[in-house]
Amino acid sequence: MTTVTGNLANVRARVSRGLAAQLPNHLARLTWDGERLAAHQRDRLRALVAHAREHSPFHHRLAGIDVDRLDDLSRLPVMTKRDLMERFDKVVTDRRLTRALVEDHLGASTAEPRLMLDEYVCLASGGSSGLRGIFVQSVDEYVQFGAGILRRPMARLLAAGGPPPGGLLIAMIGAASPIHSTAFGSSTATDGPARLVSVPATLPLAEIVDRLNTLQPPAIQGYTTKLAQLAREQRAGRLHIAPWSITTTSEPLTHEDREAIQSAFGVPIVNQFAATEGAVGHSEPGERPIRFATDLAIIEPVDAANRPVAPGTPSAKVLVTNLHNLTLPLIRLEVTDRFVADNPALGDGYLRATVDGRADDVLRYSHVEVHPIAIRGVMVKAQAVSEYQVRQTRRGLDVSVVADGGLDERAVATALQASLRDAGLASPEVSVQRVAAIARHPESGKARRFVPCPGGARPPASRR
Repeated sequence: MTTVTGNLANVRARVSRGLAAQLPNHLARLTWDGERLAAHQRDRLRALVAHAREHSPFHHRLAGIDVDRLDDLSRLPVMTKRDLMERFDKVVTDRRLTRALVEDHLGASTAEPRLMLDEYVCLASGGSSGLRGIFVQSVDEYVQFGAGILRRPMARLLAAGGPPPGGLLIAMIGAASPIHSTAFGSSTATDGPARLVSVPATLPLAEIVDRLNTLQPPAIQGYTTKLAQLAREQRAGRLHIAPWSITTTSEPLTHEDREAIQSAFGVPIVNQFAATEGAVGHSEPGERPIRFATDLAIIEPVDAANRPVAPGTPSAKVLVTNLHNLTLPLIRLEVTDRFVADNPALGDGYLRATVDGRADDVLRYSHVEVHPIAIRGVMVKAQAVSEYQVRQTRRGLDVSVVADGGLDERAVATALQASLRDAGLASPEVSVQRVAAIARHPESGKARRFVPCPGGARPPASRR
């Protein structure tokens, strides 16, 4: 039996109490019209900028901004994750906080969630890909983020008659270590209207199946790749659960994975976007567009030069302004996800957008860019493949596959070569090999599906 230490009990009580207190307010926000949302964004943005420029040395660069007239983010400079990491000590607004202190705290908190200085939640992201980021916020600020995640499923549950006695049990198939957001949430939000139970994605698949068969959770939330694996287990009869709600999170949801999960469990998928930087959003069940909680974070889809892109146009990235974290002010922070925004005139002021993966999933070869769809379109036809990982090489791809039953690796490699040639790559070289499992990050439990060469590859490219 796992021992609950006094520190863990304290963290759980503070997070659970905070969520229970904040959820009614967050549920009310779901009914706001555009005017009410715009007023809230304006007020929170002005408060954020005023606090940041007074208490954060990094944000002294905002000194020339007239806060009382601030209505437009475009006049504010952009932050990068490199800015955040290299100048962390100057970004934070509590002078006691340093990057070294946060890193030490994270190193001591890999097995059990802890509060730094009995006040702050510390989280890490990007450990399996890209530039690592560390984030710090007060318990109350973290609760705002958590309420933004839980309010949509709670609203659907209330519309269906309300939560069961004891609260809604949600099995979270996510990170193993509470220094990552999914694991911190499932380790601390264990009481109240929503009760999370951690089922680490790093566990052997058979153990995850056993835990879910025992739990019989009415709701499941987890990494897309793990839910796709569980869909196969459900169809094979080894997993036998009947959840009321399934939510994918933290990884791109392809059309093929959506269809596989929905057909196995008979439940329309909710796709959730939740970034440690503070951006949160949910789709309606079975639909693609995600409605973002832009009362918590303003999200700007932009091109590579940070210029706004029109609705319907894919962005190169987004700029995120976290409106609830005053401890670590993130103002127009670059996040490398590709958004396609819907027409705002058709909505209520909240941003609606589809998310087309991360910009660093695109494989670049000299003058040629290969979108992941060129590879997914081949792999989805290999019915024996249950999971795969693509590593870019100098002249093509090295693909690892987990396969059930017979698989013609040579045929898959040939099809991938043809797809790469169609994308403009001359004489591509592709290898396909079976593996027992795809390696996952030991703490976050995430598996990166597309792994580019550092700096891109530079083989000869065709001129079409």
